[in-house]
Amino acid sequence: MTNLPKLIDSKLEVSDRVAMLVLDRDDVRNELTGTALIDDILRTVDWINGGAAVSVLAITGAFSAGGNVKDMGHRRGSFAGDVFEVQERYRRGIQQIALSMHRLEVPVVSAVNGAAIGAGSIWRP
Repeated sequence: MTNLPKLIDSKLEVSDRVAMLVLDRDDVRNELTGTALIDDILRTVDWINGGAAVSVLAITGAFSAGGNVKDMGHRRGSFAGDVFEVQERYRRGIQQIALSMHRLEVPVVSAVNGAAIGAGSIWRP
């Protein structure tokens, strides 16, 4: 399939109308903060909703540690700044995953291979 979205930390494959999104940052346990995984997920949903010939989205990988707990503890990266700055980054970042899954126009399934923690558990039933 042509015109796949440009992804940075994920791989997208399409076969027989099934889109397989593979989270590909095993080096950091597919953490959602500090990687491009959030943007990759949002781009994939927008691409599917934009008319891609896809009937289902499957998401897999070594699964996801959610946010970087070390960054949380040290209040750096996505967790730096005052409470209002952190809140705004959450609204514009991790919380967009749940909203995008809600607006996804095809069913989504996940093949959870490993821990799905915090925001990384959004795909669990």
